[in-house]
Amino acid sequence: MTPPAASAVHRDPLAETPLILGHPSDLQVNDALLKPILDPNRGWKVLAGLAAAGTGLLVLGITVTLARGIGMWGNNQPVGWGYGIINFVWWIGIGHAGTLISAILLLFQQKWRTSINRFAEAMTIFAVMQAGLFPLIHTGRPWLAIYWLFPYPNTMGIWPNFKSPLIWDVFAVSTYFTISLLFWFIGLIPDLAALRDSATSRVQRMAYGVFALGWRGSARHWHHYKIAYLILAALSTPLVLSVHSIVSFDFAVSQLPGWHTTIFPPYFVAGAVLSGFAMVLTLMIPTRKAFRFENLVTERHLENMAKVMLVTSMIVSYGYLLENFMAWYGGSAYEAHLFFKTRLTGPYAPIYFMMIAFNVLVPQTFWWKRARTSLTWLFIASILVNVGMWAERFVIIVVSLHRDFLPSSWGMFFPTWVDWSIYIGTISFFSLLFLLFLRFVPSVAISEVKELNHEMRHGQAGTGGHA
Repeated sequence: MTPPAASAVHRDPLAETPLILGHPSDLQVNDALLKPILDPNRGWKVLAGLAAAGTGLLVLGITVTLARGIGMWGNNQPVGWGYGIINFVWWIGIGHAGTLISAILLLFQQKWRTSINRFAEAMTIFAVMQAGLFPLIHTGRPWLAIYWLFPYPNTMGIWPNFKSPLIWDVFAVSTYFTISLLFWFIGLIPDLAALRDSATSRVQRMAYGVFALGWRGSARHWHHYKIAYLILAALSTPLVLSVHSIVSFDFAVSQLPGWHTTIFPPYFVAGAVLSGFAMVLTLMIPTRKAFRFENLVTERHLENMAKVMLVTSMIVSYGYLLENFMAWYGGSAYEAHLFFKTRLTGPYAPIYFMMIAFNVLVPQTFWWKRARTSLTWLFIASILVNVGMWAERFVIIVVSLHRDFLPSSWGMFFPTWVDWSIYIGTISFFSLLFLLFLRFVPSVAISEVKELNHEMRHGQAGTGGHA
């Protein structure tokens, strides 16, 4: 999509960079956003092939786990939770930015969510799919244990323990996934109808027509669409706080040093939003360049996401500080030993300092506008933050477990090739799903971009457009 002359570019008085460059026509918006689907890039096939090959590692790792048991992992005594739970918590966290961008910013009428909400929603769904794999295979033999997680009719006189946060996880994550999927699909309907009407292949027209659910763009259709979208946004909003809070209860309700702390729910949520926004940037920056979406996903979108990362990083930093303060103030010898000896000087100390460097120090660069608007640094920083968030989960789980109350019970955790295969495989599977999303549905919400574009033309973007 070629922008008009620079003199025609709209300048939002509330920001230096507008949300949409050039005031493209509706036809130009359609052409720009449908081109990656109707006329796919050759590079997509190469990337999809690599992602599919990497997914083979996931299949291999799960197959070996099911055939030989979780003894093929690095789990041991006392480290009963290893990569399986580390990766579960990490992937759940990554899925938080989608709900925040789509639901909460929609309810607060923040216009800058437009152009990035579809990326974030898709990322949420695919991340939760990866997370859901780990509790399932962590049971060792799912065909024998999976039924304990569901409230089936009481035929054997035994019910799941509803006092356990592990059971709460089942309800929280499944609810989160269901609402996120519905929210994403409802938002897709007008764009699927646009694909149906623009497709040249009969098969494409039929396929997109089925999923468009008979959308014709009438006033009645738009009325019901808006109501459904707002209801799902309202339902999704408390899930941002509840899902990762419940995941944190897996640790906080225990009596283990390093886990038994009330700061876990809020700082888990803040860390989840931090990692989620980092992943959105990691995916969006190369996609924006490859599909030439610079006019629709502008510098202002990226800068606002960097600001959110800065804020959530400071909340996470406060959580780290408060943990250490309570370890000193609480007077527990075991707690003090974990925080001031094991984490700082133990065998996993480099991972702890990597967590501090990437989660605390790297986002502090976003105080400077130059860092917030540098695509290269944003991309590098987003990757470093997610590495740091993974390291945080490793510190919480492995470092807290590997030195038990008695020195005679201490033991090291070493991940095996199966652990690495499953972890790298989930990253590949996530990438494959995201590439398929880019190939078959519009990655930017066409109808919302058009609506914002018309508002900006008539000077009606309002104060909700600034961050």
